[in-house]
Amino acid sequence: MTLSRLSTLIALGLVSSVAIADVRLEGPIEFGIFETQYKDHQPGERVLTRSDQNILATDQVPAKLGTKFGMRYSLSGKRENDTPLTLLYLTPGVTTPDGKRHDKFEVVQKLVPGVPMDVMAFEFTETHEVVPGEWRFLVFQGDRLLAEQRFHVN
Repeated sequence: MTLSRLSTLIALGLVSSVAIADVRLEGPIEFGIFETQYKDHQPGERVLTRSDQNILATDQVPAKLGTKFGMRYSLSGKRENDTPLTLLYLTPGVTTPDGKRHDKFEVVQKLVPGVPMDVMAFEFTETHEVVPGEWRFLVFQGDRLLAEQRFHVN
């Protein structure tokens, strides 16, 4: 490999690192329980809500069906084809009906430049998901941690 080609590859690597570094958290993170007027939640049921849904600021979450909790945040520097976000949900151990234990759930989410607020949330829609203990929500872009929040479900 020639020195010129090596320099070009290094330069390309630096350019892609700079592109990732442009995405950053802007302003405060809203976190807590997403408020709803709906009361009689049934297993498997999801209630459609608006993106501007009010969040009751707390890290204490009731362990009951229909509870939706998480965080809403703003990211600047988003570009459509940039490295996607990885939303990592660390749970106290959710056991699904097939008997498998899940200590984490991972969602890969493309960046959407025109959206002013991003949301990471979990809604208890099945009885097996309602697990007391510490839940941690982490937002990454590549290996960079952009946001983190802990919740105590009880």
